[in-house]
Amino acid sequence: MRKIRNIFRTRTFWIVLLFIAFVYLNNTPHLIAARDGEAKLLAHRGLAQTFPMEGIENDTCTAERIYEPEHEYLENTLPSMEAAFAAGADMVELDLKPTKDEQFAVFHDWTLDCRTNAEGTTKDYTMAELKMLDIGYGYTADQGKTYPFRGKGVGLMPSLPEVVEHFSGKALLLHIKSDDPEEGRQLAAYLSTLKKEERDLLTVYGGDQPIAILKELLPDTRVMSKATLKQCLLSYEASGWSGYIPDACRNTELHIPEKIAPWLWGWPDKFLSRMERANTRVILVGGDGSDFSSGFDMPEDVKRLPAGYTGWIWTNRIDRIAAAVRRDPPD
Repeated sequence: MRKIRNIFRTRTFWIVLLFIAFVYLNNTPHLIAARDGEAKLLAHRGLAQTFPMEGIENDTCTAERIYEPEHEYLENTLPSMEAAFAAGADMVELDLKPTKDEQFAVFHDWTLDCRTNAEGTTKDYTMAELKMLDIGYGYTADQGKTYPFRGKGVGLMPSLPEVVEHFSGKALLLHIKSDDPEEGRQLAAYLSTLKKEERDLLTVYGGDQPIAILKELLPDTRVMSKATLKQCLLSYEASGWSGYIPDACRNTELHIPEKIAPWLWGWPDKFLSRMERANTRVILVGGDGSDFSSGFDMPEDVKRLPAGYTGWIWTNRIDRIAAAVRRDPPD
């Protein structure tokens, strides 16, 4: 007992105790006023056809394994993005692939073989030639017995400028699908032609090299890559207990898996408020980060969100999720 009493009397004990108390009080979600507003929704590729996620790899042809269609929209098209915004999306994500004439087509796959009636890559064709393809050609829900979208996707592959112009005033998340630094330079050249208020509505994520080039050429553009995400999170875990926001976490975007998020200092409300002050957008994605584009796709998934969550949510089915978070479609 005497040893225990002596420990309580030491200066070191009280310093450690005060430090623990400070860390707790500075990061506990229980001592902060609830944040106003509702969750914000990111629609992955607009309103798209969905498919089983089991066993998917980078080269899996997802068009060949879709569920029975519940709607008429094809991913990465103007109609699918219109439908997503109409359903309640606050932002739409879209994929970029370079063309033969140095434009960006809005298309997901590494090759055209899976989804369209052509072979090769987008780089083998001009944007005008890509417009002539049928991007609904390869979709099937019954192992090739029927193709419900064949003939309905001709002319639907848009260019990046078409999307930006069509959705003026809307937030868009642009995905560079490669790690080619030249694509970063090409995208920077296009973005530099836009007004700052137009560019401020666009966020870019993708491979480490093109994102590094883009950030160097357009430092005021919000960007993210695996490298920037890792740098921010490691720095924040080292110092975030104090409320300090590292430079690596400023003016960027963070895609945080739901199973990792609770380990972040101040999650959710204090963390989200800190990142907002740093002009950083936080998007909560499904699972532990190992899943392929995992999101909150069913109404029951919303129950996994923290109570009163007001951050961003990644979803592959905006039409199912918007009602579940009790949101009215935006004007």
